[in-house]
Parts: sequence; C-alpha cells; structure tokens
Amino acid sequence: MENDSQTLATDFIFLGFSNLAELQKLLFVVFLLLYLVTLSTNATIMTIIRLDLSLHTPMYFFLSVLSFSETCYTFVIVPKMLVDLLAERKAISFLGCAVQMYFFLFLGCSHSFLLATMGYDRFVAICHPLHYNNIMTRQVCVQLVVASALSGLLVAQTVTTLVFCLPFQASRKLNHFFCDIAPVLGVAFAHTNLSKVVVFTLAIFVLLIPLTLLLISYLFILFAILQIPSAAGKRKAFSTCSAHLTVVVVHYGCACSICLRPNASYSSDQDAVISVAYTILTLLLNPMIYSLRNKDVKTALRKALRKNRLSQKDFQ
Repeated sequence: MENDSQTLATDFIFLGFSNLAELQKLLFVVFLLLYLVTLSTNATIMTIIRLDLSLHTPMYFFLSVLSFSETCYTFVIVPKMLVDLLAERKAISFLGCAVQMYFFLFLGCSHSFLLATMGYDRFVAICHPLHYNNIMTRQVCVQLVVASALSGLLVAQTVTTLVFCLPFQASRKLNHFFCDIAPVLGVAFAHTNLSKVVVFTLAIFVLLIPLTLLLISYLFILFAILQIPSAAGKRKAFSTCSAHLTVVVVHYGCACSICLRPNASYSSDQDAVISVAYTILTLLLNPMIYSLRNKDVKTALRKALRKNRLSQKDFQ
C-alpha cells in the first residue's frame, strides 16, 4: 500500500479541460473524429506517393516523411488525451511524462527543420531548375532528413534532461493535457532562470533558425518568380510552393504565439487552447492543404480511385 501511494505521489496530474467537465464526452467524440481523419489523410498521402511512380521526386519524398512525422506526433499526444477525457483521474507517471516530452520535442523540432528542408527544395526547383536533379539527389534528400531528425534528437535530449533533473513539488498538477515544457517547469523548484534559458534556447534553435532559412529561400524564390515574363509562368511557379508556404505560416504562427511572447502575457489556459489547435487542427489541415492544393496529388488520387473501381468491376 505504501509503495502504491509513493508511486501515485510521483505522478503528474493533468488539469487540461477540467473546467469543461460537462463537455468532455463531446470533446472526446470531436477530437476522436478529427484524429481519425488526420490519420487516414496522412496514410492516404503516404500510400499514393509510394504507389504512384510520377510522385517519386524529392518534393514528394519530403512530403511523405512529413506525413509520417505528423502521424507519429499525434500518437505521442492524442491517444493519451482521449483516454484522459473519459477518465476520472487524469495522471501520467514521472517516466511516462519524460518520454512524452522527449518524443514531443523530437518530432516537433524535426518538423520545423523538415519544413526548412522543403523550403530549400522549392528554392532549388524554382531558382536552379536545370540543376535540380543533380543537386537534389536521393542521397542528398536522405541526408537532409537525417540532419532534421538529429537536430530534433539533440534538442529533445538536452531539454528533457535539463527539465527532469530538477526537483519537483509534491503537488504536480499541470494545467495542460500533455507534458509540455512550460507546465512541467511550473511545478519544479527553482525553475525560473532555467525556464527562461530553456524556452529562449529552444525558440532560437527550433523556430528562428529554420524560419530564417525559410525566409532566405523564399526571398530568392520571390526574386526568381518576379523575373518570369509571363503571368501564367509566375502563377505556375508560385503554385509549386503555395501549399508548403501555407503549412509554414500555420505551423510557425502557432509555435511563435507560444514561445516568442512576453512573460507577462503567459496564460496556462491560453497555452492549452493554442496547443489543441497546434496538435490536432494544424496536423489535420496540413495533409488537407497538400492534397487539396496540389494538382499532382489530386491527379494521383483520382487515378488510384479509378483503378480501384475498375479492379472491383473486373472482380465482379
């Protein structure tokens, strides 16, 4: 019995959505539906890219990696959140919280650097079209993905180790629905200076560096598009990067609203709302943006559906 109470004392308690107790079953249904749509959409994109030979290009290789990364990201947060919406005691163990934060940071940081990599791919495609195949070889693409993953691993390992080496209060109540950095630091002793260093370093490394690379890539892209004489040529060039640009704006809009804001405007409830939007809604929007705004993906999807209907007719 003593061991059980000691184990429970080391648990973190989630308070996210606790002020919406009467709506938690409804939230469960809504979030579950959004989660299933996100999974199915990402799975569809990965399958189409895998099966359609015309999509075996660097841009769609990066897109398939992005879809896989987003699918893993949702696995880290959403299933536990759904279980907690129906549970009376919304708790997670010390080790479970550390593991969740580690993979949340790893996948989130890798996602930022992967978006920067995709921006570089669009820069080469538009600014150096004749040399595109020579520059963006399969080996280079794999190396860029590995570099993005290693950057995420470095950030996740450093931040998670720093945070969970701190002594924590006996009451470990997080006004959140997963183990994010700010709420966990909020229940640690002597966290003030460390929290500033951790959040600032994370924001610089994970947000500003990839964002700077993206801005440089798109400045060159803009100059290259403006030099195209015909309006049709400009529209065609812009259409090749419009989906990526939309995803970048959504991703960095939510991320910057959390990390790069004054301490005086900090609100745990506000963070929880923004995190829901970032975790569920943006990850739902991303594959839809790429599928609905991408002519090649829509064409490949129609071909796959047509082929499936024909095979069913032949079977009958």
